[in-house]
Amino acid sequence: MKRKEFLEKLGVGAAFVLTSTCIGGCSRDEADPPKDINFTIDLEDPKYVELQVFGAYIIEDQIVIARSNTGDYLAATLICSHESLSQITYSNREGAWFCTAHEALFAEDGEGLNANGSKGLTIFNTELTDNLLRIFS
Repeated sequence: MKRKEFLEKLGVGAAFVLTSTCIGGCSRDEADPPKDINFTIDLEDPKYVELQVFGAYIIEDQIVIARSNTGDYLAATLICSHESLSQITYSNREGAWFCTAHEALFAEDGEGLNANGSKGLTIFNTELTDNLLRIFS
């Protein structure tokens, strides 16, 4: 086999591998936000140490739990309303929820703050009793 033939065959094979990988890997992880939420976390558990820091967040059971810049505990769905991607975070710089996929921005109460956030964000209630933080619908 000549070099040119080898490279041509390699090109077709590589294109197939890359295309098939992208078709499977580039699909959206579309999901609906959870609706009926009711769980409690113990803030003394080392697993949740991040929540001692104002502006920090964790992800638990598809819920983003944040400690706001003012010290309040907040909870929102991980799933962005813009394109149903599981990429919501809490931005301590903005003091708001932020989708890393398309920069949708939401107020702490879930109200959309830009065009990509216009559909709003599902927010959950939080209740702190001693060191137990309850997250519920």
